[in-house]
Order: sequence, then C-alpha cells, then structure tokens
Amino acid sequence: MATITAAMVKDLRESTGAGMMDCKAALTENNGDMQAAQDWLRKKGLSKAAKKAGRVAAEGLIGALTSGTKGVVVEVNSETDFVARNEQFQGLVKMISQVALHNGADVEKIKAAKVGDVTVETAISDAIATIGENMTLRRAASLAVNEGVVSSYVHNAVIDGAGKIGVIVALESAGKADELAALGRQLAMHVAAAKPLALDPSGLDPQTVKREKDVLADKYRQQGKPENVIEKIVDSGLKTYYKEVCLLDQAFIHDSGKSVAQAVKEAEGKVGAPIKISGFVNYALGEGIEKQESDFAAEVAAASGKK
Repeated sequence: MATITAAMVKDLRESTGAGMMDCKAALTENNGDMQAAQDWLRKKGLSKAAKKAGRVAAEGLIGALTSGTKGVVVEVNSETDFVARNEQFQGLVKMISQVALHNGADVEKIKAAKVGDVTVETAISDAIATIGENMTLRRAASLAVNEGVVSSYVHNAVIDGAGKIGVIVALESAGKADELAALGRQLAMHVAAAKPLALDPSGLDPQTVKREKDVLADKYRQQGKPENVIEKIVDSGLKTYYKEVCLLDQAFIHDSGKSVAQAVKEAEGKVGAPIKISGFVNYALGEGIEKQESDFAAEVAAASGKK
C-alpha cells in the first residue's frame, strides 16, 4: 500500500480542482497512482473546479458583518443566481465574512486563513467541486473606529447578513451605542438607496470632478456665454453636483427636508455627543463585472448534440 503524502494530495487538487478529502480518497483507492486518481475523480464527477474556473462569476452574495467598532463587507461570486439560494454557498459567505471580520479585508490573507483544518481557499474549491459552479472571493473592505459603532444594512437579503447589496457605515462618537447603531443603520440604508460616490467633495476622484466641470463649461460655451460668466455658472453647477453624489450633502432619504449632515447634527441630541461619519462602503453584487450573454436554447441544443 503506497503512502499518501500531503504533497501528493496537493498536486492532485491543483490538477483537478477537486476537494482535498476527495483527492486523498482517489489516491488511496488507486495506490498513489496520480493518473489513475485523476481518472477516478473524473468518473465520480468530482474533477470540476479547475474546469469551472474560466467561467464568468457575476452572481452570488454580498456579505456584511459588524461587531461593535468594526465591520466588513465581502463579495463572493458564483455563475448563477440559483447558487445564492444554496445553503452550502450561503454558509460559505457567512464563514468568509466572519474570517474577514477577524483577519482584515486583504483578499489573499482571507483565502489563506484557516477555518478548522482547511483554508478559506480550500473551502471555496471544495464548494466548487460539490456545487459544480465557479466561485470567487472577489473583494472585501473593512471599517473601524476607536470609539463609536460600525453599522450595516443588506438589501434584498437572502439570509441574515447576505444579499444583493451590502453597506457598512462607521460613526465616531462617545455617545449612546444603541442610538448610534440605529442612526448608522438608517445611514447605511440611505447609502444603499442614494449611492453616494464620496463622503464629501474632497473625497471625489479629481478626474470625475474635472469631467463634470468640462461638461458644464462646454454646455454653456456652446450657448455663447462669456468665459467669466461660465466660470460662475460652473461653480454653481458643481455645488448641485455635490448634493447629488456626496453623502453629507445629499438629501436624507428618511427626511428629504434636510441633508445627511443636518440629520446627523440633529441626532447628536439623542446620542448625547458629537457624531462624525468617518467612512462608508457600498457593495452591489456584480458591479463592474462584464457579464457574458448566453443563448440558453443554443446551449441546450449543443449539449444534446443538435445544431
């Protein structure tokens, strides 16, 4: 009986993408013969992960998790929306959120972190092999405050703490934690709905501001306005733009008669101390991923050997 080493299991996992325990079983069943073990996995339908890796994964879940003064948001992608309703996948997202909360938001560190006897990366590969779809931990972000709270909101939640949109908001304050948490959740809901680009104008990408200024200037230049007038109009137009894209300047969705900054200032009475929004993160599932359009009928025909 051949001795099955950890290196042999690792090599088989890398060549097939199958789960660690399946690879160990395959090598044991085939007396350590690597090629025979690969064939064994293929016959069992377990050699899946590597083949799935090239497929676009733009569905899945956003996980958001907070604990007192810190919080994280992660995006774990799958190929289809069906997987988001799979309990194993949902458990994977919750587990990754918990790892990120304790280990930070660096994706590579999260994947290398151990949960029990396996790494997160191995857990993802095992889920790929079991469920049969490509999955990726695409991104993660975290916020923390020295004093105050980090609150979260998940929109279209499939399970507690995971859905299609996830937001975390950090509030610095020495005030009442329960009142702060309630305000933080309201602000997180606002962020999900209003989609601000930055906390205030200083946080905007300079190129974004320049593009907006150029558009406004060109618009009034074509109308024949003199340059000194255009400059004043552009300054006024930018103020309107900031009200649209900067969190503190936006109209508060829970009371459109005041800005977010005004709502936060008024909340200080309930909280019992000054409040500062120190940051926010808003993740929407699949944003920025180029999704592949597929012809389902053609795929079925191809699978059946018809054209």
